Formats: sequence, structure tokens, C-alpha cells
Amino acid sequence: MWPPSPVVELNPTVAVAMANGPRQALHMVDELAASGRLSGSHLLPGVRGELLTRLGRTTEARAELELAARPGRNARGRSVPLRKAAALP
Repeated sequence: MWPPSPVVELNPTVAVAMANGPRQALHMVDELAASGRLSGSHLLPGVRGELLTRLGRTTEARAELELAARPGRNARGRSVPLRKAAALP
């Protein structure tokens, strides 16, 4: 059996955020981060940055979004989280 992809691992957190709000989903994302199963994935800091933004934690959100745009991704993949980070107050 193949290990779950980062997308499969993060999908439930997005659903929880939509149904129950970002706080519970952020807890789930933090547990995934602590497990190390998604280390190196740009998706984890991207989702975490979005949740932190929704919670009004803009300094932390900006740092996560900038991490999601780390080198190694294509220009489009880097520009979206960087644009979101720059738009934060």
C-alpha cells in the first residue's frame, strides 16, 4: 500500500476548517507537522498560513506563507503564497 500523499493527509483539515472553523483545523495541521509525515511539503505551511490568517495571527501566517514559497517550486507556485503574505496587514 502506498503512503498517503500530502493532499490526502491535509484534505480532512480543510474540511474541518470549513465545518468547524480554523482553530480545530490548525490543531490537526500542527499534529501532522509534529508527526513529520509531511516534512518538506509546501502544502503544510500553505494550509497552516491560511488557517493562521483566518485566526488573525498575521505575523505567524506571513512566515508560513513565505515558507510555502520556498525555493524549488516553480515561479507560479512561489508567487501565490508570496502575494498572500504581502497582502497581510
